Amino acid sequence: MMQCHCHHHRATIFFPPVPNPKPLLHLRRPDPSRYRPLRSYLRAALDPSCPRNFSPGGASDLSRRQNALVVFPEDAGTPIGHGGRREEDEDEITRKKVIEEYSLVTRRVPRFPGSIDFARAENPDPPPAVLRRLLLDSDDLALKRALQVRRGVASETLKDALRAGRLRINYSAKIVSSLPEFIDRVVIGAAALKLMPEFAHLSFNARAKSYIQSSGVVALVKWLKHNHMTFPKIGKIICKCSGDLQLVRRVCAWLKSIHVKGESLGFVLLKASCILERNLDELKEIVSYLESNGVRKDWMGFVVSRCPQILSLSMEELELRAKFYLHMGMNENDFGTMVYDYPRALGYFSLEDMASKVQYLKEFGLTTEEVGRLLAFKPHLMGCSIEERWKPLVKYLYYLGVQRDGMKRVLMVKPIVFCIDLETTIAPKVRFLQDIGVRNEAIGGVLVRFPSFLTYNLYKKIRPVVIFLMTKAGVTQGDIGKVIALDPQLVGCSITKKLDGNVKYFLSLGIRLPTLGEMIANFPMLLRYNIDSLRPKYRYLRRVMVRPLKDLIEFPRFFSYSLDDRIIPRYEIMVANRVNFKLRYMLVGSDEEFNKRVQDAVERRKRFETGYASASTSDDEESIMIPVSSS
Repeated sequence: MMQCHCHHHRATIFFPPVPNPKPLLHLRRPDPSRYRPLRSYLRAALDPSCPRNFSPGGASDLSRRQNALVVFPEDAGTPIGHGGRREEDEDEITRKKVIEEYSLVTRRVPRFPGSIDFARAENPDPPPAVLRRLLLDSDDLALKRALQVRRGVASETLKDALRAGRLRINYSAKIVSSLPEFIDRVVIGAAALKLMPEFAHLSFNARAKSYIQSSGVVALVKWLKHNHMTFPKIGKIICKCSGDLQLVRRVCAWLKSIHVKGESLGFVLLKASCILERNLDELKEIVSYLESNGVRKDWMGFVVSRCPQILSLSMEELELRAKFYLHMGMNENDFGTMVYDYPRALGYFSLEDMASKVQYLKEFGLTTEEVGRLLAFKPHLMGCSIEERWKPLVKYLYYLGVQRDGMKRVLMVKPIVFCIDLETTIAPKVRFLQDIGVRNEAIGGVLVRFPSFLTYNLYKKIRPVVIFLMTKAGVTQGDIGKVIALDPQLVGCSITKKLDGNVKYFLSLGIRLPTLGEMIANFPMLLRYNIDSLRPKYRYLRRVMVRPLKDLIEFPRFFSYSLDDRIIPRYEIMVANRVNFKLRYMLVGSDEEFNKRVQDAVERRKRFETGYASASTSDDEESIMIPVSSS
């Protein structure tokens, strides 16, 4: 019960003594001009005729906001009457004004974190619902400030819990900064605990600490960090798990059982959208289906790590995607290898996108089975865009003179060409061919015969080979374009392991460097042969056939023929028929043409020998005959 004592200079409100009195909270002095209706309300409340249980909120007692209100000095000389100073209608109007002003009273400044006193309503919402509304769409600055304070309390409490779990201080700060949603969850959970009788008497700090301990977040953070997971990923995973945090550990344990490495756990949990919401039995069913279709068990971790979206598919959708490839002629081994090489081909793209790409590949003249073999060999084609990658490349190759059959060969021999960028990778290499002297009408043939040319690095592979041919192999600048056009496979040869050794071998035979350059210009394949196959051919040419080096310089293609199947048999035929041909006529052509050539030479020799014998007989007769002279 309140008592009022009037003094000459000021009025003070006294409360009855209570056991163990505590000092009242002293509030910041508000602006007197804002609360004049409140002073009128106090005067009315102190009137003995006024009901003593009156309160602005309709409660039986005054709100604790009225505990230490001060009557300001300018009212000290105004006496407070004890009866009948206002009519009942004026009192009612004053009370309504006071109730309206009550909603505008400045909240107390908190003396410790989390001590914000919310305005009480007749039917208050549960604390979690209130806090969720504050998080989403509250416009009350005071309530937002209160929420900010409680967030800070929850953050510090979480940091203390992480430090108590023997986690470094800087680690704790990094983790807490990446857990904004979990901090809000702590605030909501601590507010919800206040509804329970066993937590109703505790402070917000104690309730927040209790919620953090019961959630098991500290142990989970330490376990995820032990599995090589970064702090941002840890924060995203914890915020993503809206229910029991221990579910994260159970899912991670299952992922490790299918050989997912620790550094990939965070990526899988974040990219597989609903993996934390699915039952482990459903995930196991997906893995079992893939194993039954050729994906080996020890490959599963690699497949899931590169395409976690596979674990987000339903069994019906997964079966449709698998049958899409299996109906193109793939067997289980091809399907398993394709999924291992490029898992996104199975779990990332939509079925409509996959079907449109297969149909576009068929326009090059490929059958369904050929497309299946092509995708089994290079499934990365499914990751290319038709509009942005394939159509510009096809137009460019057609401009270079490559027809449909040539494009089909490029696609079958080197399908990766259809996956590389046109402007940054293909076009510069075509311009390089033009710069070294390859004719425009021959560039298409170069690309069709050797599609791998477009996959080599221009500055680390192509240019060094061209420079080597011009500086170390004697090829002139005018012939280098001819050499590359005739044999673009030279670009794929290693300088140290192949080209340099062959050049040194030919120079060791006594061939001068300019002459070697002419030989290479006539027959560029000369530098691609193995030295072990060159030595016996050269030895047979010089020691058995007894041919000069000049014959080899004139016909360097001699090294392209087989020693046992072509050179030795034809040479023996020539010896047996006592004829002799140059290397060009000896080796070029089929066996029928060679035999006919030998037969013609034998007949010419016989005619020559017959004519020589006739000529010799007439000469003898003339020498025997004695001319008769007339006397």
